[in-house]
Amino acid sequence: MHPEPDAQLKNFDAGIQRAQASGAHLLVSPFPDPVGKNAIIQFPGGVNTQVYWHTTAPLHKPLKTVPENRAYGSPDAVNAFLRSYLGFTGGSITSDAKQADASDIGLSGKTYRRIALSSPFRKTVIVVTNGHLPYPFGREITGYQVAHLSDTLRKAKSADAKVLWGPQRAAGGNSAILKFPGG
Repeated sequence: MHPEPDAQLKNFDAGIQRAQASGAHLLVSPFPDPVGKNAIIQFPGGVNTQVYWHTTAPLHKPLKTVPENRAYGSPDAVNAFLRSYLGFTGGSITSDAKQADASDIGLSGKTYRRIALSSPFRKTVIVVTNGHLPYPFGREITGYQVAHLSDTLRKAKSADAKVLWGPQRAAGGNSAILKFPGG
């Protein structure tokens, strides 16, 4: 259960001000789109985030599972990122594994720091490494939980997706990284 976002996060302009007050930089100032407003902010450590506000409600069914956002950071920048991001979102750290098994980021026999966050913006995982990651790690920014990974992989392959890694046992279950046509 996530707390209800406070009033600043229910107002786009106030949310941008809160992001800046928490230490984020405005990379792309607010601009309109067909269904609302957008801006791009950057948190300490170089993590860019698009923030948006819908003035027209989306016309799709709610997702069955909540996507997991991922950010990669360095040990020297992670604390500044956490202060800023958690200050903006009002979130909290739900786990901090300082010696997580790095086989789930393609580095068998090594460890890394894996921080899980929860906020009104849902789940976020911070992968803290020295940046020396094998392809395709460090490029994926969102994970999706599915009911049956093998069925999903079969459907994805039939749509010309390529499996870049996995399936393999990873933090929280079995994982795979896919690349769909068009990148």
